[in-house]
Amino acid sequence: MECNMEYLKIFLIYFSIINVIGFLSMAIDKFKAKHSMWRIPEKTLLLIPLLGGSIGSLIGMYTFRHKTLHPQFKYGIPCFLVVNLICIYFIFTKFILL
Repeated sequence: MECNMEYLKIFLIYFSIINVIGFLSMAIDKFKAKHSMWRIPEKTLLLIPLLGGSIGSLIGMYTFRHKTLHPQFKYGIPCFLVVNLICIYFIFTKFILL
């Protein structure tokens, strides 16, 4: 049981960090877009939600009204959220809640 709690702790830390990164990446890219600066590549903005940061990216996208009209973001990030939720369910049922 202690091992499972350690896995849970690691998972929660990772999940928190990747979602903060997703949120901040949208904020930073929006700031850079407004100030005509070098931007974060769209591939990177889509990779973060795929790696588990879909909630943070989605919240950041709508908080900063950034990339909301681009179909790959408008539909892609919610799809990644569904994939992330399925993965979270699988991780919890197979590894953490043994």
